[in-house]
Amino acid sequence: MEDWVLRALARWPNVPALFGWLALDRRGRWLIRGEPISRPQILDTISRNYGADEYGRWYFQNGPQRGYVRLDTAPYVLWTCEGGEGLQIHTGQRVRHPTRAFLDEEGSILLLTEYGPAALPDNELDWVLPRLDQAGVPVDEDQLAAALALPSGQATALTLHLPEANLPLERLDRARAPKLLGFVRDPQPRAGEQFAAADSPEP
Repeated sequence: MEDWVLRALARWPNVPALFGWLALDRRGRWLIRGEPISRPQILDTISRNYGADEYGRWYFQNGPQRGYVRLDTAPYVLWTCEGGEGLQIHTGQRVRHPTRAFLDEEGSILLLTEYGPAALPDNELDWVLPRLDQAGVPVDEDQLAAALALPSGQATALTLHLPEANLPLERLDRARAPKLLGFVRDPQPRAGEQFAAADSPEP
């Protein structure tokens, strides 16, 4: 968090949190009440003051007020770095220490990174497919279909080759990802928690 945010929190520690205003879509776009945020200054501020609480609810700390974020997929979205030599999260940091890789029932890839869980959007799949193999052989449609047919929680025969690590792919259904990886897709107020009322954004 930036210093001005920490100073504001120290001065006004009990400002009610916002729920239902902010969202992060599957392409890594910030939305406010369903509308994309486009101003670079606002996007940079959100990215620098984005974090998670002890319950796995992700939020933007806007001065003394916390705005919880509804996640379409995961807390971070992966983009290819310039030149295509690696991946970065949507807030701009390069991924250098991925530790696990997952394949959901729709064929989407989720990585556990040093920043938290991060999903690869569908417009980046052309980058990842050539980096998948089975026993050293490039993956074909039948092998991918066999991996997708496995139950959630099982290891596939596929390996994802990244510049930083070679990661075996595990099957993980989308609905089971938040519990396993420790995040909340649709944050809600907890019992006794102060919050400011807001209408839910459009999906």
